[in-house]
Amino acid sequence: MKKILCLILRFFAKRIIHKYAPVVIGITGSVGKTSTKEAIFTVLRKKCPGLRQNIKNYNNEIGLPLTIIGVDTGGTNLIAWLKIFIKAAGLLFKVDVNYPKILILEMGADKPNDIEYLIKIAPCQIGVLTKIGTAHIEFFGSIEKIAEEKQKIISHLDSSGFAIVNFDDAAAQKALKNTSAQIITFGVGAGADVRALESTMQSSASSADKNCNLGLSFKLNYNGSSVPAFLPNIVGVHQIYPALAAASVGISLGMNLVEISEALRDYLPPKGRMNLIKGINNSLIIDDTYNASPEAAVSAIETLAQMKFTGTGRKIAALGDMLELGDLTEQSHYNVGKFCAEQKIDILICSGKFAEIIKRGAIEHGLNNGQVFAVDNSDAAGQLLKNMLKNDDILLIKGSQASRMEKAVKTVMAEPDTATKLLVRQESTWLE
Repeated sequence: MKKILCLILRFFAKRIIHKYAPVVIGITGSVGKTSTKEAIFTVLRKKCPGLRQNIKNYNNEIGLPLTIIGVDTGGTNLIAWLKIFIKAAGLLFKVDVNYPKILILEMGADKPNDIEYLIKIAPCQIGVLTKIGTAHIEFFGSIEKIAEEKQKIISHLDSSGFAIVNFDDAAAQKALKNTSAQIITFGVGAGADVRALESTMQSSASSADKNCNLGLSFKLNYNGSSVPAFLPNIVGVHQIYPALAAASVGISLGMNLVEISEALRDYLPPKGRMNLIKGINNSLIIDDTYNASPEAAVSAIETLAQMKFTGTGRKIAALGDMLELGDLTEQSHYNVGKFCAEQKIDILICSGKFAEIIKRGAIEHGLNNGQVFAVDNSDAAGQLLKNMLKNDDILLIKGSQASRMEKAVKTVMAEPDTATKLLVRQESTWLE
């Protein structure tokens, strides 16, 4: 049934793209796809009316066609799917004058040929490659195979298209040799076309002014010109990359740096991506619970370590399992524990099936038994944190989707009634 459904959706989506010929901005990578999608939408929405971005996290062989059609999933309801097919047919038989002029499409790759499948449905005029890492390596077998698949987002572009690539990522940079498109690179290091210079994390974690003036300020530089830029409520330096990718897309569509800088002030990261939430007992939570990979975990821990205090608060990390890592599973979890010790995290709570491996990595590299705790699941992690958090503590909570670490966030957030608004996976299907 799924194969039949995918065939029908592909049929309609390909023909809708052919008929309406929107500019397709495709985004892929192992880290930061959704944040990049949101940043691009934020930058373009005032300058380029007629935008549509992925519905929710619809980035696969079912979700991407649904976004092209402009509908939510039918789930297990056959009548709902019939209505979707009728709407898709209507787009083909009639002319919808309000159909989007630009589609911003996140494209995920859980296994080989996923990107190829999606770009055959929606060939891109602009391809964005964020970072190539070890996410889903269990299904690819090697980082080289992941890179081979991800680079298709730019290798299929013709000379009129734009390849937007993270220049700071060696594997992504290497992919540039396989595209004939016009190239705009982004990053913080020398050599990138669009750069963030002099980035400063403005943060104060005291109970008196928590969540005030929190964000990243930097100079947005391109082609010898610079303008000041600020990302409110962004505390992870790695979160500057979605903004730089969005700036690069804006430049490819003719926007100037001032317009881009002004637009970026409205950017907010998606739920569960380094979001700041007030915690109990005047603590501050960095909610990074949407998903986790070794690279993203290291970046998040590094951000926690860099947070500055005006009080006596501690730096606490609550980390769930990282999944789909195949043969790298044990070493990756051990390395995350080791990195917590190296970054001098005060308290580490490890949750899930691989908790003891994270704990071992931390203790063997400097943390003691009184600083590291291993629990079975996110509910237990939340209860432990509830009894532990004190004034001015800063808490990072992170884990893969299946580890459900957002449950721990809800347990210790100051206003749990706002969970539906602030946290990931609060829909009824997840809460059942």
